[in-house]
Amino acid sequence: MRKPWIVGVVLAGVLLGACTDPVSGPEVAPPTPSVPTTAPRQEPASPSAVAKSAPGVLYLGDSLAMESQNVLGRELRSTLDATYTSAPYSGTTPCDYLEGAKKGSLVPDADKAAALVRSLHPDYVVLQFWGNAWAYTPCMDGITYAADRETYFARYKADIRRLTAQIAAAGGARRPTIVWVLQGPDPITPERVRAVNALYAAQARSTGDIVADAGKTVSPAGARYTWAQYLPCTAYERAHPDYCTQPGNDRTALHLDTDYLHFCLVPTTSKPRPCPVPSPGILRIAREITRVIGAPTPSRSDG
Repeated sequence: MRKPWIVGVVLAGVLLGACTDPVSGPEVAPPTPSVPTTAPRQEPASPSAVAKSAPGVLYLGDSLAMESQNVLGRELRSTLDATYTSAPYSGTTPCDYLEGAKKGSLVPDADKAAALVRSLHPDYVVLQFWGNAWAYTPCMDGITYAADRETYFARYKADIRRLTAQIAAAGGARRPTIVWVLQGPDPITPERVRAVNALYAAQARSTGDIVADAGKTVSPAGARYTWAQYLPCTAYERAHPDYCTQPGNDRTALHLDTDYLHFCLVPTTSKPRPCPVPSPGILRIAREITRVIGAPTPSRSDG
């Protein structure tokens, strides 16, 4: 029988310096911007080696994207023959990927969303942000959900609109479709996650972009915003023992006891990295993003 989640929450404050809610535990500053916070970018394969129908995908985001990037790349390549580039940075918010953001942003200029769109010409830009409101992050101007919810949501809404506009302008006639990844439940601030997801969905509707409800795949059936450390194994997980962590109980672990936020089943480290072990939550998220991109009609119309 698992420990009550609140014990994990207390211990998680020690580990979640890379990506955490303002009210989920002590705010530990991420590494200084001068220190790289991402693994070397995965560059796409040569266009001549990929079928013309294969999508080009760019994946940006915070520590949830950091831990998922290798698995998503594998799923996109094996399922859709996609070309793929990932440039996540732990602890970031959408404003970190904006060109013209304040000096000291956690994302270097070369990896801003618009800069990467201009150089890579992707068909899809996948954006995955938990909704952090780091007081440390210069581009957030000290705004946090805990201190001022109204200002936090207003700023977050403005930032995702600006980010959409910059990506669209950078794409020009080849404007990529943006895939907003909806986040999973949070046991500390469930309404914040619900509201952030609503902002993503509204932004997608207003510009003809799409959402991938990856958060639903890590939520209990019929309880979209109820947090759970364990869920029943899927058919795929039963057929692949590494992904059904408790086959005798027909359930699998999504989180460690000590980390209610991340889905990697080994502890986070001071140097952010892709998850090095099979982790059911990460695979569920990656497969849903891949499914949405590969859907028959994920087209967008300019809005």
